[in-house]
Amino acid sequence: MTSPTDNSIEHRQALLDAWVEKRRQISVLEAESSGLLADRMRVLDDDVREHPHHREAIHRSMIAEYAAAGRIAKGSAEYAFSDACLLDSDHPAVRESFRRGGISAGHVREIVRAGMIVRLAVRKGRVDAETLSLYDAAALEVAEHDSPGRTRAMVRQIAASLAGETLVERHRRARSERAVTMRSVDDGLALLQVLLPEHLAAAILDRLTRLGQQVIATRDDQHPVLSPDALDLGVDAVFVHDLAPDDPLRDDPALNDHHIDRDPLGGHVVFGDDTFTTDPCIEHVPADERTLDEVRADLLTDLLLAGDPSATRGTGLDSIQARVQVTVAASTLAGDDERPAELDGFGPLHPDVARDLAARAAIWARLLLGHDGTVTSTNAYSPTEAMRRHLRARDQHCRFPGCRMPVHRCQIDHNHDHARGGPTSNDNLAHLCVGHHALKHPEIDDRYRWTARQLPGGDIEWTSPLGRVYNDAVPRRVMFV
Repeated sequence: MTSPTDNSIEHRQALLDAWVEKRRQISVLEAESSGLLADRMRVLDDDVREHPHHREAIHRSMIAEYAAAGRIAKGSAEYAFSDACLLDSDHPAVRESFRRGGISAGHVREIVRAGMIVRLAVRKGRVDAETLSLYDAAALEVAEHDSPGRTRAMVRQIAASLAGETLVERHRRARSERAVTMRSVDDGLALLQVLLPEHLAAAILDRLTRLGQQVIATRDDQHPVLSPDALDLGVDAVFVHDLAPDDPLRDDPALNDHHIDRDPLGGHVVFGDDTFTTDPCIEHVPADERTLDEVRADLLTDLLLAGDPSATRGTGLDSIQARVQVTVAASTLAGDDERPAELDGFGPLHPDVARDLAARAAIWARLLLGHDGTVTSTNAYSPTEAMRRHLRARDQHCRFPGCRMPVHRCQIDHNHDHARGGPTSNDNLAHLCVGHHALKHPEIDDRYRWTARQLPGGDIEWTSPLGRVYNDAVPRRVMFV
């Protein structure tokens, strides 16, 4: 390998190759670790068969020991054992890919957990046993080429499609698990957790984000508020004799305490020969330098405890509403069937929830899908800009490989820069989040600048500064048949 001080392109490529190989080796080791947990569960089964009345104690003891030895939380140890057992018993193809280093532990976790409804459907006889193998094959097709986050969204759709109506039953059952919990995280802070339907959680986070952005954008527009003591100071002073005889303010002690010959600046300014300064005893309100996360947390507190954001924290907050994008078949919307809808960027949505959201929607767009689930065209029921509708429906999220930022928080980018002749057309436009949009900015030095080229069909080919090519396939929509 070249020396550490070598800045050549070959050195950078070698570092990247070495890192990718280490990641693969880590996956191989994690697969071995998972296999050891599966072996330990077989020992547990033998112990339970020998002492059936102590099943719970045997299990708790094992979990506690592994959590302590591994310095991990009890819940993490339980999940690790559960995933290892299911991987070993029900997902042989996924296990083999894991052992080769083709997928990571994150991918395995998403595949195994999303496959629960398929396993349940097999056990209840609603689908054939071969369905689980079909699920594994489809899941690996995604996982071996994409990030765990995107894998999660796709395998949930695949599982829902293969399991049929199990999704409807699953969502109905899951609603009973709604809860609010809190635990201390020290330093005077606590973690407030809310478990609720995903479309509501997505809408809550979106509204908090937009409220927070509005607060940050307008916080410099606020004006100082004078205290009542200043009402009778300055050029437009207000004195007792300026008020009507029946004005209740005439009896205000603060107002009556001031005199006409009083220095308007009082003792609040200290003068020198040619300079003056404010009295340090006066309180000065510090500038609002909160981050977006801090503002969102404060807004959530205000909304829950006071029912309304603080008036001093921004303007125009009442006009900001949450946004979610849902795709639902016309037959499901009409109530002719119970096929799952799709909460774009997240996963399947209960058809009853989709119909309820549809009844409240102000804007509609009709999507025409190809046989492979790709959006080919769109036509709105309510007037809107056609190209933006099409791009939102097609992209669903940021089009940088692995990014899941929803389209309504992204910017529309000319893949081939407009300033260099790139057309404003659907086959040259795509949604990119702010961070990934900046990677290809024309002003960035070519040694660090990424380029993007849209291929026929909507796939985007990214080229890194090292010359590596990464393909981001146009998001497919699972066809529920």
